This record gives sequence, C-alpha cells and structure tokens, in this order.
Amino acid sequence: MVKITGFTTRDVRFPTSLDKTGSDAMNAAGDYSSAYCILTTDSEYTGHGMTFTIGRGNDLVCSAISLLTPLVIGKDLDELTANWGQTWRYLVSDSQLRWIGPEKGVMHLALGALVNALWDLWAKTLGKPVWRVIADMTPEEVVRCIDFRYITDALMPEEAVALLKEVEGGKAERIKEAEENRAVPAYTTSAGWLGYGEEKMKALLKESVELGYRHFKMKVGGDLEEDKRRLRITREAIGYDKGNVLMVDANQIWSVPEAITWMRELAEFKPWFIEEPTSPDDILGHAAIRRALADIPIGVATGEMCQNRVIFKQLLQANALTVLQPDACRVGGVNEVLAILLLARKFGVPIVPHSGGVGLPEYTQHLSTIDYVVVSGKASVLEYVDHLHEHFVHPSRVQDGYYVTPMEPGYSVEMKADSMDLFSFPGEAKGWWRSDDAKIILEGPRVI
Repeated sequence: MVKITGFTTRDVRFPTSLDKTGSDAMNAAGDYSSAYCILTTDSEYTGHGMTFTIGRGNDLVCSAISLLTPLVIGKDLDELTANWGQTWRYLVSDSQLRWIGPEKGVMHLALGALVNALWDLWAKTLGKPVWRVIADMTPEEVVRCIDFRYITDALMPEEAVALLKEVEGGKAERIKEAEENRAVPAYTTSAGWLGYGEEKMKALLKESVELGYRHFKMKVGGDLEEDKRRLRITREAIGYDKGNVLMVDANQIWSVPEAITWMRELAEFKPWFIEEPTSPDDILGHAAIRRALADIPIGVATGEMCQNRVIFKQLLQANALTVLQPDACRVGGVNEVLAILLLARKFGVPIVPHSGGVGLPEYTQHLSTIDYVVVSGKASVLEYVDHLHEHFVHPSRVQDGYYVTPMEPGYSVEMKADSMDLFSFPGEAKGWWRSDDAKIILEGPRVI
C-alpha cells in the first residue's frame, strides 16, 4: 500500500523569450514554463506532474494545484486507481473550486498537473511507463478510466469497449513496434517559429531534412507577404515532390473570413492543414473554414487551447476537423485525453497531440503510443520541438524519424532538481531570475 502524504508545487520558467523560441502570430515572446506538482508518499515513490504555460500566470496555476491536492492527501493510491473514472469525477467535484471552471481554465490546467502526477506515481509503483500501463489493460479497464458525463450523446461506454475490442487483434504486434521505436513518427516545428530570422530558419530546415524528418510545421499569420516568402523558402528546402509534408499554424490570430481568405492565398504551398485558424471555442467557425477550404484542399486542425472533452465532442460532431490535437495538460490529464482519443476514433479523425512546449513531448510520446497501440491502431505523426529536454531525468528523443518509445517507469516529466532550483520563479539569490541576465525580461516592456 502506498499512501499520499504531501505535495510540493514549483513555478519553473525558462527564458525562451530571449531567442524567440515558441514565437508565433499570437504569442510573440513566451517564456516556456512549468507549473509543477510533486506528490510525496510513505514509500520510496514520488509522483511528478506539470502543466505547460508560457510565463506570467504560471503562479496562478501553481496556486490552483495547491487548492486541489488536499483532495488526495491521506488517500491510498490503490483506492484512487481502483476506479479511475470515479476518481477523476471526484477531483472535479469540489463545488467551490468547480465554480471558477467548470472543467476549464486555470483550475483544469492545475487538475492536469495533479492527475498526471498520480499517473506518474502509479506507473512507477507498477514498474511500467504510462503507455504500457494502459496497453496492458483490458478494454473494459481502459473505459473505466473515463468520466463519460457530457459525452454519451456521442459515445457510450459500451460503444467505447467495442471500439477497443475491434483493434485488439493486432495489439501485441503494435506493442512490439513500440518496443522497437517504430510506433510514433515525428514531425518538427523547430524551424517554424515566427521570430526566427531567415538564416536561422534556413539552417534549421536544412538540418531537419538531413535528420530525416518528412513533416514540417511553420507558423503563419503575421503578414501575408512575409508568410509567402517564408513558405517559399520552406518549400525550396523540403521540395514539393519529395514526399515531404508541410503544415501551417496561425495560433488563433484570424476571424473566420480572414482565415479562409488568407489560406486561399497560401494554397500554392500545398499545406496539409491550417492549425488553429481562429478562436479555439468557435466550433461552427472551424466547420465553416473546413468547408470553405475543402476544394483546395487544405484541412483544419485544432486542440492545444481546447478546454475539455465537450469542445472536442462538438468539433467532431460538426465535422469541423481534419486532425485533432489535444494537449496533455489543458484537458485535465490522462483520463480526459483517453476520452478524447476514443471520440476521435469513433469519428475517424487522426490524433496529433500538441507538443510545442516544455515537457509536452515527454508527455505526448505516451499519448500517441497509446493511441496507436490501444485505441486507433493507426500510426500518426507527433510534433517534436528540440528545446529544453536536457532538464528532464528521462528526456524524449527522436531517432531515425521516430520517437524513441519511453521504457522507464512513470510519465517521463520528472524534472532535474538542479534545473528546478536554477529556473524557479522568482527564485533564490543564485537563481537565474535573480541574475542580471533576467532584467531584460523583468524590467523591459511587456510584449503584447
């Protein structure tokens, strides 16, 4: 028996705004950050979870984690994991905390950190990576992990079990492919950040091609002529007829009519999809954009800012998406992601999780493996951003164009103690945020 005895939260921020890593049309200068949750126990095991933000407000998520964690302190881990769907419902049911959600916003971001820390802890006690914990479940056990409230008009539990049973036949072979690092093909956004200069972009594109990447994502939406220039450079590097795939991402910058007009202007570059063309809450807007671009054809993708399984349900019901991109943290952790994976499976939409942030590739390598091995049985691509992995005990890696499947017990986001100490905000006297180097961010103008 393992009892949860306490918790720690850490506000960890990396100064990525200094080199424009992560910059796009909506977010010009983010500092990749982690609202971190560590669960302590009466055993040798600890559970590590985090939620990704881009700087200011990370402290709010840490405070929300502190409000939620008392719900699990003093509980036996076996009690919490015996019926995961029931536990997830319990964690979103504090009525006073629920009032400032519900199941969205800062509270849901904090829930993601806590729930993922519980999965990390549980997987460590079982001696397995999270993806393998779920791969070793029966279909009925997987479905018991999910809270079906609000989605039974689209997917019933018994229907979910049947969907999982349909792909059970090839599961052993897919597990073997995962163990051989052939389950999750990677795509790169490393050259695509909007704040990068031309020479840096060209160098990173060249490097990515040489490394064997076949899928490339570029940010768009700042200026139409500049977008055309950058995409022309991209196509010169990756070609039109070499089997390489281009995706573009507007990060919610446009209205619906703007998105349609702008993407028709970019159609000559033959992108697979436009990601986040408009507000993440605009289900009907996404559907309208998809219909308007169908003849080009350019698909529509979204998900990193979608709040919960209900929004995803509606996007799927409205036939608004070509690709679905859930975030490992924003939707409240592993359990809700499982619901979203199964919804996508029912509607026949491929899963490409959002991975553009610190710790996200560490998380999403598990989620894409789960989707391939357990849920859909179909390989898809997963974003890989080559930044900040050195701060994790078990960093994600790409080899020969595929993610190296994590085999260490847990959920792969355990951060090195030295990194947490150095980049904690506002930090101790010797921390980075107390140094002279930090003044350009702390004392400079806010980038809007």
